[in-house]
Amino acid sequence: MKEGCSLVIKKSDSKQYPNRIMEIDFLRGIAIILMMLFHFLYDLQAFYNIPIPSWNHFWYYEGKLSAILFMLLAGISCTFSKNNLIRGFKVFLIGMLLTIGTYILMPEEYIRFGILHLLGLSMILFHYIRVIPLLWTGVLSIMIIILGIIMDRITINTWLLSPIGLIHDSFNSMDYYPLFPWFGVFLIGTLIGRTVYKEKKSIFNKTCQDGLLNFLGRHSLFIYLIHQPIFLLILYVAFHFILKTG
Repeated sequence: MKEGCSLVIKKSDSKQYPNRIMEIDFLRGIAIILMMLFHFLYDLQAFYNIPIPSWNHFWYYEGKLSAILFMLLAGISCTFSKNNLIRGFKVFLIGMLLTIGTYILMPEEYIRFGILHLLGLSMILFHYIRVIPLLWTGVLSIMIIILGIIMDRITINTWLLSPIGLIHDSFNSMDYYPLFPWFGVFLIGTLIGRTVYKEKKSIFNKTCQDGLLNFLGRHSLFIYLIHQPIFLLILYVAFHFILKTG
């Protein structure tokens, strides 16, 4: 037996996921935990008026760190795939289903263009620009980030341009990651994939495949879709039954 990252795994298990780069799953697992923690605290504050210390400081940046990790890792992963167009449409469709669902449940702050919309559309766009040389991809990513920072200071009187980062004063969305500047972060991930992972292999000689973080990373999309309903159910039961009767 060999000892891995956090769990002991059998030698025969090392071939269980031959096509996966395990450090990417590991980092994606970290990102999903950061995201779940952020969303759990958000639910406490938004739905049960529980004040969260440093909400607009530390926890704000903790949530952004999670999102940036997902964008970078999605960009890296896109350099391994030959069907980014199909993958992108699927992810974007899931994002639209979340838009419909949140509009029904929370019409005042429903998800208009969240991280799944961003990742799906980024995959689709990358399918068409994947042949751009590395240098120009880097230049493009920096330009998109700079334009996004500039556009964040501009307001308009329509919501139609919100996917690219132009919004009106009363715009409200519980999850919002427009193409500018975040597509630039995704492109940086593709640069990492095309350089650090150009052989499409792990950069580590030994990796842990069956650690908890790797498991979460392999199933991050599914966890993303189910964790909020589970959190809200747990909190509803806790605040309406357990705490009330206690």
